Amino acid sequence: MGLIVEQRARGRSKVETGSRRVAAVLLILVMGVGSIAMWLVAPVGLLYLASQLQDSSQPSLGPYLVVIFGLPIGMVIIGKLLGSLDRYYHRVTGTECDVRVQLPWMKSMRGERGSTRPFRMLNVVMLVSVSLAVICFGIWFVFFAGSSIPR
Repeated sequence: MGLIVEQRARGRSKVETGSRRVAAVLLILVMGVGSIAMWLVAPVGLLYLASQLQDSSQPSLGPYLVVIFGLPIGMVIIGKLLGSLDRYYHRVTGTECDVRVQLPWMKSMRGERGSTRPFRMLNVVMLVSVSLAVICFGIWFVFFAGSSIPR
């Protein structure tokens, strides 16, 4: 009888572990989409909104203010949402403050032994999204942009 209860408990933990992994992967994907939204959707959306506010060819101050103030506000809002997703990811995976990693670019140049910062999945997601954006921009610039120099 004790063996059956133990096997059922193990079965539940496997299902629970599997559901946590699925939730973790989904949270990483949502953070990836959020980082793309931060760097691409917010600026393009605000530029589109500003273009719709302007009805003549003479520039006015309104659309410029929408972009100037809307862009930082939108990025802060998306950043806060990404931060809360990251905290939720670490609660789901159980790695809230257990793992500490000293990233190479965060080390002191003076060789001091400083305190390490906790590993955050959002750092990895943002690093990958920015790297992919730079690679895509480089490919576009080299192969598709064309030359602006008159021939």
